[in-house]
Amino acid sequence: MFATPVGPVEPGSSVIAGPLRSPRNLLGAQTYGDHASIHDDDTARKLGFRGGTIEGPTHFSQFAPLGAALWGEDWIRRGCVSAHFRNPSYDGEEVRAFADSSTAGDRWARIWMTKPDGTEILTGSMSIGPDHPVTALDERLAGLRPLTEPLRILSEAQVGMRSARQSVDISSTLQMGDLYPFTLQQKLQVITEPSPIYAGAENSFGRATLPMEMISVLTQYDAPPLFQADPRAIGLFADQEIRLLQGPLFPDEPYELDREIVALSGSRRTESVWIRSRIYAPDGEMPLASVLLNSAYLKDSI
Repeated sequence: MFATPVGPVEPGSSVIAGPLRSPRNLLGAQTYGDHASIHDDDTARKLGFRGGTIEGPTHFSQFAPLGAALWGEDWIRRGCVSAHFRNPSYDGEEVRAFADSSTAGDRWARIWMTKPDGTEILTGSMSIGPDHPVTALDERLAGLRPLTEPLRILSEAQVGMRSARQSVDISSTLQMGDLYPFTLQQKLQVITEPSPIYAGAENSFGRATLPMEMISVLTQYDAPPLFQADPRAIGLFADQEIRLLQGPLFPDEPYELDREIVALSGSRRTESVWIRSRIYAPDGEMPLASVLLNSAYLKDSI
């Protein structure tokens, strides 16, 4: 399924890991609200970052071989990565994915990713469903504190806002606009964990499947806004969960998508909107997958 070597970090340990990888930033030219994003070097430096950052779900690909090692093909059909992003990483910088396999029999495992110097990039959980155990972001949502002051950047957002369904799909050669200025083909050329399950019909599904990180793109690249944020604001992904329920998902396949604001939160530096996207077969009643995203907008950017 994956050629990536996965094994215990030391003899007898329940912690498994993949190798160091160097993800690539394909979003240097990303724009929205008539300005560049946190993935652009100049924009990121103005906000105190070292350069343009790697988008969070890019890191999810490194956990796919770990999920497959723990649960086999069930991972490809019903896997979930649920993560809180703690520190940025940059184009070409080495990072490594870890999972504690001691609870794999309960369909759940703790995960984290670090740089070689020990800096944590993300923490969270992996699981398999369709009835997923409580995830890392389930716990974070339950623990959110009520807002103590009015939101400015997100003043138009309200919990419960929900979109109508829209048609979406990703083809191999589709250039996905200002938000994702690359194609699936270009992503697969640099993905950290290439696999026959992404490449074509030489797998048990009989066709290419979408990498988990591209499910995030599917829910974002053509989605109409649920509300208007301050157009000057720069945002970043602070938390994300991608959950397969009846997978996998495929390129060149029609789907339907709806989105709902499930929480609003804030901190000293950010205002956050938590949106859950659900992906369906056309006219289907039960979701095939869902994506929970906390987009945190930097107060210093306005």
